[in-house]
Amino acid sequence: MARSSRAREEIRRFLDIEAVQVAELDLDGDEAVLRPGPGSPPVTHGEVFVLVRRGGRPVGTLLGRVPEGADARVVLAKRARAECAPLPLPSARADAGAPDDAGFAGEPPYTSVVVATRERAGQLARALDSLLAQDHPRFEIVVVDNAPVTDETRELVERKYAERVRYVCERVPGLAIAHNAGLAAVQGEVVAFTDDDVVADPRWLTELTAPFAADAGLGCGTGLILPARLTTPAQVLLESHGGFAKGFTPRTYDPARPPGDEPLFPFTAGRFGSGANMAFRTAVLRSVGGFDPATGAGTAARGGDDLYGFVRVLAQGHRLRYTPSALVWHHHRETWQDLETQAYGYGAGLTAYLTAVLVNRPALLPAFLARLPRGLAHARTLTAVRETEGGGAPGDHDVRTHPWPRRLSRLQRRGMLYGPVGYVRARRALRTTAGATVRGAR
Repeated sequence: MARSSRAREEIRRFLDIEAVQVAELDLDGDEAVLRPGPGSPPVTHGEVFVLVRRGGRPVGTLLGRVPEGADARVVLAKRARAECAPLPLPSARADAGAPDDAGFAGEPPYTSVVVATRERAGQLARALDSLLAQDHPRFEIVVVDNAPVTDETRELVERKYAERVRYVCERVPGLAIAHNAGLAAVQGEVVAFTDDDVVADPRWLTELTAPFAADAGLGCGTGLILPARLTTPAQVLLESHGGFAKGFTPRTYDPARPPGDEPLFPFTAGRFGSGANMAFRTAVLRSVGGFDPATGAGTAARGGDDLYGFVRVLAQGHRLRYTPSALVWHHHRETWQDLETQAYGYGAGLTAYLTAVLVNRPALLPAFLARLPRGLAHARTLTAVRETEGGGAPGDHDVRTHPWPRRLSRLQRRGMLYGPVGYVRARRALRTTAGATVRGAR
């Protein structure tokens, strides 16, 4: 009876979460320009999730309420000036031993952008339009159509983007497999990956890849991911749980100088970034064998392919740079069922990628075992039930003070238990597929 009552209360709280507007506010001296987020209507009264820029560069977010009849630009600009300080000078922001941001002024390297997709032509078109509007001086775009069941994606690319986008078909399902197909096809010195449900800021690719030109030891780069819309309870709740954002401070992770504030380094790869906004030096990613094909969405492992890539590159001695000015807007899933799928998948992907790293790089096992007790405590905190009041308003990165339903907490933890099993199943499925391909070729 108590469990049923708890479930009803969780459902009530979920349904009570109200939509939040998304906007961006650019402060330049005394001027303030307010724009709606990608695909959003003009800002009116009510709650607003605001990306604050100074001189065009992201410096923070805030959640503000615009009273009815008030000027939204004036209200939000006042809050932003009080709460979002200007960025420090580059030399003050750079980590010890990390290349200074001032060195990023040169031309970014020739870059290939890979977008893996499956039967979502409408979303893909929106993403491609934003990618073709990039200010990067020299890049190519490769769309990987993963296990298609229709010709819709191929026809879209050929009809609308034929001269500007290359099309690759990968019949075997799995995000890592699709990314590896893209990796094999690209020509750029750097390869960037994003998803078909994002809208890229016009400077995204330049900001993400410029550090590679400044630092020959850089193997990977990641950037900022913010919500494009917060119109459903599921979208708001996901963002309040931490979303995908990693903050507004640039940072370089160097395996030769492990960060003192990251005792689980490099195994807390989720802190480095996410697969919707990542780039690798192409030769480095190829040298580690790309992504483990038994990880990622579309496989029994359910996820973890991006985290696997981060750790493998760091384990090879290369640095990883997080650049918050490399921004993409992500369209979060919209329903409670989507949230359940994501919660389970995040848990499974986490332990699946750890299993994959240890299988492919057994030398990391002692370091992993040494960090295991703290890692388990971290996992408990990450998936803890929160029954605090306050709705589901988005919060700062790693400030998890909003409700996280018991159902989603249980699903995350079940996913963590399942992850290694899922990885083993995915490897077996790949062997079966490979065997069938060989027999078919005879």
